[in-house]
Amino acid sequence: MRRRALPALAAALLVASVGACSTREPTTDPTGSDEPIVIGSTLALTGAFAATGIIHKIAGETFIDRLNDAGGLLGRRVEWRVLDDQSNTQNIVPLYEQLLSGPDPVDLIIGPYATPNILAAMGVAERYGKVLPHHTAVLRPQLTYECQFPGWSIGPNPNRFIPEQLFDMLATLPNPPKRIAIATVQNGSAAFVTNGFDDDPTGVPTIAAERGMQVVVNEQYPVGNQDWTGIAQAVANAQPDLFISNSLGADVVNQLNAMAQLGYHPPLTFALFPAPGPVLGLSDLAEGVFAWSMFEANQPALDRLGDEAKAIVADFVSRAEAQNVSYTAFETQAAASWTAWEILIDGVKAANSLDDKAICDALHEKGADTTFAGHLTFDPAQNNFWETKVGIKQVQDGDWVMVWPRDQASAEVRDPRT
Repeated sequence: MRRRALPALAAALLVASVGACSTREPTTDPTGSDEPIVIGSTLALTGAFAATGIIHKIAGETFIDRLNDAGGLLGRRVEWRVLDDQSNTQNIVPLYEQLLSGPDPVDLIIGPYATPNILAAMGVAERYGKVLPHHTAVLRPQLTYECQFPGWSIGPNPNRFIPEQLFDMLATLPNPPKRIAIATVQNGSAAFVTNGFDDDPTGVPTIAAERGMQVVVNEQYPVGNQDWTGIAQAVANAQPDLFISNSLGADVVNQLNAMAQLGYHPPLTFALFPAPGPVLGLSDLAEGVFAWSMFEANQPALDRLGDEAKAIVADFVSRAEAQNVSYTAFETQAAASWTAWEILIDGVKAANSLDDKAICDALHEKGADTTFAGHLTFDPAQNNFWETKVGIKQVQDGDWVMVWPRDQASAEVRDPRT
């Protein structure tokens, strides 16, 4: 018997007529229906991840509107039915069950924000045989369902790729760091980058040791942590050259503020998946901070993508400003969200059907054309994770800019210690 959503959660329902253009030619629904196509999902609209969830909400609304303005999907308008999962993984299964088995089930689904939530949604998608594009999962070894499709990719081994890329960049500085402090949220994706997974325990500490660096602090803390004093004191006492915050959302902001209250500021800071606006809100404390990035709307990257990408970015920025978002730039979270939507719509168009098996088969066979990541191919042997195109950004003069690798950079890497 299928579970229904909890009554308290049902009240969290939001319906948004929210669309974009694929490079594939528009098709029409072979069933001849003129009813709207409804796509369902949850998002962290409240709770610990809300600062990032709002970015995905605005990206989805922008996408659906643009899709409908271009004629919809299979000749039908598209609606997005999004539920607030309150940043709580325990809410994901009942909410996706509600979307798929309630009195008015959706036609298609797309994933929530954050790896643990995506993993929970993936279990529901697999039981129902639904395609699940998603935008922010990292824990590739657990994403085994062949019809899940990531909208960002850090390659098959993010636990190796991220620290190796970071340390390669830092090695170009005149005085590379030697002493490292790490704080990791106990969330699947962030913990994976620090600790590795199952038979590959490689992560930041082991790769740092291989590079001749000393890990002087290695703290882990729960999702939703509110007391940063202990971590701040441990880092301040250790006096590292580099502080690595393998965290999500505003955690790194809270950590740096707690250290500042102790009269300490790390010489170098790297944040894994920060909410970009709150970091800039740190003002001088943010200058020089590094973070992982899929895309930043800097020149020359935007010029290379052309007029359609510029129009998408401008539309998103206008909507974010209207909703008083703290940081309105179209960046890595928005680009990942946009890519996930394009994967879903390209799969439907290629299949000329809302049948999930046909969509899944079409994506494996033909891939997807995306605005910000190019043409993607999906290999189930690699859990559909495509060749990574990610880099590192840095706060320079009060704004985020891409600095690594050099062929994607809009600015040179700065050493904030000089």
